[in-house]
Amino acid sequence: MTRLHELFETYGQSPWIDNITRAGITSGELQRLVDAGIRGVTSNPTIFQKAISGGDAYDEQFRSLIAAHSVEDAYWGMVVQDIDDALRVLRPVHDDSGGEDGFVSIEVAPALANDTDSTAAAARHLHERIGQPNLFVKIPGTAEGIPAIRTMYGEGHSINVTLIFGLERYGEVIEAYLSGLESRPGDLSGVAGVASFFVSRVDTEVDRRLEAIGTDEALSLRGKAAVAQAKLAYQLFLERFSGPRWDALAARGARVQRPLWASTSTKNPEYPDLLYVDNLIGPQTVNTMPDATVEAFLDHGTLARTVDDDVEGSRSVLAGLERLGISMEDVARTLEEEGVAAFAKSYDELLQALTDKANTFA
Repeated sequence: MTRLHELFETYGQSPWIDNITRAGITSGELQRLVDAGIRGVTSNPTIFQKAISGGDAYDEQFRSLIAAHSVEDAYWGMVVQDIDDALRVLRPVHDDSGGEDGFVSIEVAPALANDTDSTAAAARHLHERIGQPNLFVKIPGTAEGIPAIRTMYGEGHSINVTLIFGLERYGEVIEAYLSGLESRPGDLSGVAGVASFFVSRVDTEVDRRLEAIGTDEALSLRGKAAVAQAKLAYQLFLERFSGPRWDALAARGARVQRPLWASTSTKNPEYPDLLYVDNLIGPQTVNTMPDATVEAFLDHGTLARTVDDDVEGSRSVLAGLERLGISMEDVARTLEEEGVAAFAKSYDELLQALTDKANTFA
């Protein structure tokens, strides 16, 4: 038994990997990780940009696709094949867990993040095209994304809500899940959801603001905001998935929308390498980690319930930031805009690189 197995079996947290490559699938590396305890896969446009641009693994398929399709359609053809192959690897986990785990996530095109109707149409299309029960389609949790998320849950589609950076937006994401389920008649057990709450990037932005202030009080709060906010997000999760409203949905088979800790690699080398893993362990949660973080956890990860340790201390951290004039709502807004822009940039750069490659085939 590995630390990843124990993380799930003893502490109720599902470890996922935040990466997908064709080489990792065809070489058996993804299966090795599943055997070691990984229970799901997430991807995003930046991950696919690195995978497709990083070598020649996709060239043969791209040459075949481009003969009859546009560059963008060829891109989606390559991505869907990787997702299909990963879904097959993870399907036994999905079946053995009764539909709780074994998911693979694919994200809608980032340019749609501020277009409600197009986001819903794209998510619906991906679910119909791939048609597997362990597929999550990722929709950014932007203001325009929230209605699309509600619609998708109401239609019975499983959705991974991504790019959540703040408590206010997280509350809206939970409401979209609950109200979406309430709009759907009958049995709800076939609908799954996770809410991807980004962690390390919060410290990156807050630390930048604290260092600009430069006082001893400000500097003492570096590296504390992200975990503190995530712990309060978990408290919000516990609060909203309890009581009469939730009980009525649970009676129809509804599953909780689990918090998923994303962006959990440590960006500041001065901080512990597992800062955003060891401190956020608890039941009914997911942590999706890049390869290096997975290997670090297998080697020396903490095994303890930590996600609800010192909740009052977490409140004090955020109160201290507010006293210093740092608005966590503004931090979340900044990071959301940057996150959407970064994924759009990766997507556009990859399409341009593929266009250039297609021209060499002419």
